[in-house]
Amino acid sequence: MKSKSLPFSDCLYYTANVLSRVMTRMADDAFASTGLTSSYAFLLMLVNASPGIQPLEISREMMLKPSTITRFIEKMEYRGFLQRKPEGRSTKVYPTQKAVEINADIQKAWERLFGKYASPLGTPEANGLIKNVFEASQKLEAYVHDQKN
Repeated sequence: MKSKSLPFSDCLYYTANVLSRVMTRMADDAFASTGLTSSYAFLLMLVNASPGIQPLEISREMMLKPSTITRFIEKMEYRGFLQRKPEGRSTKVYPTQKAVEINADIQKAWERLFGKYASPLGTPEANGLIKNVFEASQKLEAYVHDQKN
């Protein structure tokens, strides 16, 4: 289905980037009340849910490069939300009291974000889109990984 107003609307790369930009604007708006970007908010939700999580596991869970996660952790540590503790040969990440206290606000922002896109799409359609996009990203990530090996 090609739109006459968008010459590349039949390209997954193009449309996925358009969707990403729209979702980023919506997420920035939804999370603005927390003073955090959506990426930092998701990091704090993950660490709050799994205190003592290792950075490599955070990287896997958030599907981001370890170097990106290291930068995120450093930033949140500097802002007083996270604390890294060496344990043996590994490092574990823990939430501070500040992170625990903001968690309810982050959860509300996440719910607001869902409401923002579920409203025009419809809840069943939004949930279906989430499922389909996630499954497609998993398949494509596995394909890219297999091509490198």
